[in-house]
Amino acid sequence: MATHFIASLKAHGCKFSLDDFGSGLSSFGYLKNLEVDFLKIDGYFVRDIEHNSVGLAIVKSINDIGHVMGKKTIAEFVENQQILDILCDIKVDYVQGYQMGIPKLLQ
Repeated sequence: MATHFIASLKAHGCKFSLDDFGSGLSSFGYLKNLEVDFLKIDGYFVRDIEHNSVGLAIVKSINDIGHVMGKKTIAEFVENQQILDILCDIKVDYVQGYQMGIPKLLQ
């Protein structure tokens, strides 16, 4: 059902993101079966990659798998310049977090 819904909206030019990728056990199943355009790497793994080698390895893996599948990657919780530099080095496509700017109210 979700695959049909996504396919019909993609036919009209919509793009889709799989949010919080990496959390939960079924993420790779979703990735394999849903035609999404972006993977948002869960901030839980991103937020301390400058001090946590396991978190960094997970972020690298998700980024690599996403790119092999032709998807763009987005890292959440980019809170400082060190994290941003690491994500640039491993070629994550997009970032979001306080390092880039605080959330703003739309009026």
